[in-house]
Amino acid sequence: MPKDGITPRAQDYSQWYLDIVRGADLADYAEVVRGCIVFKPTGYALWEAIQRGLDDRIKATGHMNAYFPLLIPKSFIMKEAEHVEGFAPELFEVTQIGANELPEPLVVRPTSETIIGYFYAKWIRSYRDLPLLINQWANVMRAEMRTRPFLRTAEFLWQEGHTVHVDEADAERETLMILHDVYADFVEKEMAVPVIKGLKTEKEKFPGALRSYCIEAMMQDGRALQAGTSHNLGQNFARAFNISYTDQNNTIQTAWTTSWGVSTRLIGALIMAHSDDEGLVVPPRLAPTQVVVVPIYKNDAEKSAVLGAVEQITAPWKGRLRFKIDDRENLTPGFKFNEWELKGVPVRVEVGPKDVEKGSVALARRDIPGKAGKSFVPQAGLAEHIERLLAEIQQSLYDRALKFRDDHTADVQTYDELKAQIERGFARCYWAGTTEDEKRIQDEVRATIRCIPLDQPGTGGTCVYTGKPATRQVIFARAY
Repeated sequence: MPKDGITPRAQDYSQWYLDIVRGADLADYAEVVRGCIVFKPTGYALWEAIQRGLDDRIKATGHMNAYFPLLIPKSFIMKEAEHVEGFAPELFEVTQIGANELPEPLVVRPTSETIIGYFYAKWIRSYRDLPLLINQWANVMRAEMRTRPFLRTAEFLWQEGHTVHVDEADAERETLMILHDVYADFVEKEMAVPVIKGLKTEKEKFPGALRSYCIEAMMQDGRALQAGTSHNLGQNFARAFNISYTDQNNTIQTAWTTSWGVSTRLIGALIMAHSDDEGLVVPPRLAPTQVVVVPIYKNDAEKSAVLGAVEQITAPWKGRLRFKIDDRENLTPGFKFNEWELKGVPVRVEVGPKDVEKGSVALARRDIPGKAGKSFVPQAGLAEHIERLLAEIQQSLYDRALKFRDDHTADVQTYDELKAQIERGFARCYWAGTTEDEKRIQDEVRATIRCIPLDQPGTGGTCVYTGKPATRQVIFARAY
């Protein structure tokens, strides 16, 4: 049964998503600043968990964090032609300070390649300075007026890595290492969301990049969500900002650069990949609170016995489990159950007077709502039991999302089959079309080539649109 206030997914998926955001208390609209949202504590806690997991992986691969200015001289943006074309319509500009006009407008960063490139040109002199591996956690702004919390907002939070290398091969290794070992590893292992790793087409790549790679995830409505991108920028930005180095032969060489990033869109991906009509569902490895304990009692005598048992039960959990004891006295147990289900806490532990007598507790797992997900287990060895249960829930969520994606992905041979398949999920097909062909398909059916998967069948086929011989498969889908 859908929870009160939550529109069933099958009825209106878009409204269901907004109901989850509101009901789980994740965000609010920043009504006085068009296009922006407020991250409420529950939503920001999810971002902090994502940030920690990614930051650990980024630093483990040899990168360091730094911070660059929010405001960028507009002339910097104009230095790389393709970059200008890609971002010009999305720029916020600062033209005066107080009553004084600025001699040059400053742009609120839509991304930081340009200003970081300026400083890299100052810092790099020799091949001994390379590779330069820096990441930034920041906010950015783009003129997005169709507010959809976490998915489409004018201001969003993200990390953006910017690195410099001696040659194309080293830049390409960096680009793919981030894609595989940081982004895909995090999203699949921590978020329990399966992804397809692939190359973007020329039409879809990052403005100014040599090559763009991405991870694409399927949401529960069959649409794709780009969960992360990693770009080999070639030498375009290095030339524009004169990022060069002296090689071992004392010859000046133009450097090769990369950039890569993920954003708070990952919160949207988490919501849409796992949640249900009862509310938010959060994978245990990412959950800020993994276990909530709800004491149940009716009088002071029961209260004393139950709270004493809860204290004893949870003492060994410190440092092992992220847990919360909900001992609020002004709310009924039923209200608390409903609230924690709505907020997606993976495991609920109920302790009442009979549980104290029997030396047991009631466990409810969030990924299986209702009686089917409830069990009664001994208090002895409970920490170990919960740890095993959390691992089981994590794997179950991944397996469920993978099965959904597989069930909603199909190989298609004709354009008519493609048009039918994108109504339900991903269409996998051979492709030998042009950028203009891609644009026509997008205009006709509102689907795009999400990526050219890195895993290819190794055999050829016939292009789904042109009928020409093709050597590579692509994934078509409608996307967020």
